[in-house]
Amino acid sequence: MAVALLPSPQADAGYDVADYRDVDPIFGRLDDADKLLAAARERGLRVIVDLVPNHTSSEHPWFKAALAAGPGSPERARYIFRPEKPNNWESTFGGPAWTQVPDGEWYLHLFDAGQPDLNWDHPEVRAEFRDILRFWLDRGVDGFRVDVAHGLIKQADLADWHYPVEPLTGPATKGIRPPMWDQDAVHDVYRDWRRVLEEYPGERVLVAEAWVSPAERLAAYVRPDEMHQAFNFEYLEAAWTAAAQSEVIRRSLGANAAVGAPTTWVLSNHDVLRHASRLGLPIGTPRPRGIGAEDPQPDPVLGLRRARAATLLMLGLPGSAYLYQGEELGLPEHTTMPDEARQDPMFLRTRGGQKGRDGCRVPIPWEGDAPSYGFGPSAATWLPSRRSSASSRSTSSAGWPARRTRCTGRRCACAPSTASAADRSPGSKGRRACSPSKTVTSTC
Repeated sequence: MAVALLPSPQADAGYDVADYRDVDPIFGRLDDADKLLAAARERGLRVIVDLVPNHTSSEHPWFKAALAAGPGSPERARYIFRPEKPNNWESTFGGPAWTQVPDGEWYLHLFDAGQPDLNWDHPEVRAEFRDILRFWLDRGVDGFRVDVAHGLIKQADLADWHYPVEPLTGPATKGIRPPMWDQDAVHDVYRDWRRVLEEYPGERVLVAEAWVSPAERLAAYVRPDEMHQAFNFEYLEAAWTAAAQSEVIRRSLGANAAVGAPTTWVLSNHDVLRHASRLGLPIGTPRPRGIGAEDPQPDPVLGLRRARAATLLMLGLPGSAYLYQGEELGLPEHTTMPDEARQDPMFLRTRGGQKGRDGCRVPIPWEGDAPSYGFGPSAATWLPSRRSSASSRSTSSAGWPARRTRCTGRRCACAPSTASAADRSPGSKGRRACSPSKTVTSTC
């Protein structure tokens, strides 16, 4: 399981980190994290920490020091400050990617203004994150999910970009790679990190959240001396047709086999419309950046039926599969959330033009007749649940009957013949596609 623990002022749901060596007080303290790790080990669970290296919070001590120190200071050199706005880059959340500070300089933030990008060409930044990795590895974590793994290195000249940058994907347009994503030098960072992990006994893992295409570019992140897994978002984006599914599977398996790594399949995560709703839209519909009450609504019956089939297909493929919390319930998107409840900076920065990701981030329903469906002691949660969530509660497996795969609130288990497909996969080294002990739940 992957957990996001680090302190944050919550400008972007915890992806604006103010301290990389502590636990957010809303979850507890460091000794509580130690207890969690010990309890997980007793139960045969492995814990990976969600790490955000592309940017810090604007409340991080480094950024506060940079603002106080002024232009040309060593403190500012840890971030990407310029005396003038150097290019036309847009934030993936909407609006400009540069914000001016009182002394006149501008700093880069590919996401929210409260998430200033670090300068990964600075040796102090690289040394700091090596120490952060060791801090958590020393405490017993099993690895890291690396957020925006493709974004750390920017093209040196910060050249203008004249094509749209799709939120959270950063795809190349007309064969041109965007200057803010997937630069070749980023791989030096992960070779360095792999060496750190190999200092520790046992199996430790680096997992890339890298919205990169084509498949050959993504496979570069899982070469033998780099990361262990990279979420396959081309698979997530593929249309629900036999031709599209076959093509992306064939291409993905081929690219990963060429570097000797298993493919890592995903269907949903905390940044996209849940696939139980996404697959209820007409085939060929571009993936929406959130759905509001006034938008065309997915077909819930069709979406759930296709989601069951998609999950069965995914779990039968060679390699690894990740589940986003709620997938095991067939949980749909909250598509009728009132605007006043939305918190996503994507929604806020576009003034509601994009509904954003709040709809896939609602609390998991545990009990159908309890306040907040049993997620907490009161009806108040950080986001409102759907009224129909009771039918998808974790105490009921009614949403996911299947002959060969059981998906309930406790586990997803593959039939032996399904799992054994991975044993025939080039580069899989005999790893099974999934098993009760190896299925992972993650905010991928």
